[in-house]
Amino acid sequence: MRTANRRAWQASPLTYIALIIAGVLSVFPLYFMFIIATKRNDNIHDTPPPVLPGGNFSDNFGRVLDNDHANFIYGLMNSVFVSTCVTLGVVLFGSLAGFAFAKLKFRGRNALLLVIIGTMMVPTQLGVIPLYIMMAKWLDWDGTLQAVIVPFLVTGFGVFMMRQYASQSVSDELIEAARVDGCSTFRIFWSIVLPILRPAAAVLGLLTFMQTWNDFVWPFIILDNKTPTVQVSLNLLAEAYYTDYAQVFAATAVATVPLVIVFIVFGKQIIGGIMEGAVKA
Repeated sequence: MRTANRRAWQASPLTYIALIIAGVLSVFPLYFMFIIATKRNDNIHDTPPPVLPGGNFSDNFGRVLDNDHANFIYGLMNSVFVSTCVTLGVVLFGSLAGFAFAKLKFRGRNALLLVIIGTMMVPTQLGVIPLYIMMAKWLDWDGTLQAVIVPFLVTGFGVFMMRQYASQSVSDELIEAARVDGCSTFRIFWSIVLPILRPAAAVLGLLTFMQTWNDFVWPFIILDNKTPTVQVSLNLLAEAYYTDYAQVFAATAVATVPLVIVFIVFGKQIIGGIMEGAVKA
């Protein structure tokens, strides 16, 4: 019986072939970006396209650093700061609200949860104009990093995700036992609930960091070349009369490195948290 079950779970050669093809197709755009970043502009339109790296990456990225209008390094540092702040805020406030919706009883809980879920159905583009009026006219935050941090410290998706995970993973008996021992609500959250929510928090943090890092529309509207994020800096590099593709791809390659590092680091934590928090039948 065990042998039959083991054979049922073994992958066939066709499965490996499909996985290899999917992996190659997923990695190839990233690889081709690094290839173009190491080439000269006159090599970009070669036929057939180049598939091996060249030796011009330092020259291409040197032109990026010399471009004072784009402020690429400053934009890179701003993106690290903005993405980190937004990620910490979404994870913390999402965990607090998710715990409250899942395990605390208060009047209007279901109605308020429906409102939060409803915000996920509204396209972001519909809120750009009122958000700009609020940030630029009321708070006078036009061109400041607060305008790209504060509005996104709490998201409906983060609250809903943590609420679903908390309702399934945190038992009512555990909370009642902590209350009997004299723990306050915040102490229960910080010492008991938050460690249990760590796998979901790691996933939410990774998704939030990547989304914030890649966000372009709102930073492009509210920021300028004096306080850009990395996506705004990349756009400024491509705004010239003549687009230096080798320069743009070199900057894009460098802007991708932090995402790869974060994915590798948090990917291990996600797998470890899931394995640690798994329930054995």
